[in-house]
Order: sequence, then C-alpha cells, then structure tokens
Amino acid sequence: MDARFDEFLHVPARLSIVALLAPAGWAEFGFIRDSIGTSDSALSKQITALANAGYVTVRKRRDGAVRRTHVQLTLQGREAFQRHAAALEQIVAAARTPQPPAGV
Repeated sequence: MDARFDEFLHVPARLSIVALLAPAGWAEFGFIRDSIGTSDSALSKQITALANAGYVTVRKRRDGAVRRTHVQLTLQGREAFQRHAAALEQIVAAARTPQPPAGV
C-alpha cells in the first residue's frame, strides 16, 4: 500500500468532511451536516475524531441564544488530505492502465 494512504482519513465520513473543507475556510456545522447527509451526532463524532488527530480546528460561538460551531482544516489536515488524495488517484490510475492478458 502506498505510504501516502491514510487509513484514518479513508473512513467515508471523515473523507467526505475533509474533502468538503479542503477548498473552504471555516464551514458551519449545519452546512457540513447537510452537505454530506449525516446526523448531528454522527458528524459530531467524526469532527471530534478529526480534531483529536489534529486535522481540524473547531470554533464554537454563541449567536444570541443559538450556539454555532465552525470547522476548518488545519495545515496538518490539509497536507494529510492532499497525500491521501494523491494515493487514491494513483490507485485509480493503475486500475485504468490496460494490462496485457495473463500468460502473454
């Protein structure tokens, strides 16, 4: 397996989150939830895991009576995502390369 492949990021929910955050600055929790189609509790669990790994920063603020949570990729998270995406692209490219029939 390619050393750039990140088993931690390969979890579909985590990969979806970091892919969504990659081109963005801060993203609001509700936007992330709706974009990847998950529940609040499932998203919260994955964001906590990503934060514990140092891949995202979480900012919580009060907007009147409403609590807002925003998430942003860290430099470490952005670099990990770029490495993982490159590994996935290499896997896909190898699968698309025509192989000679066996025994030829």
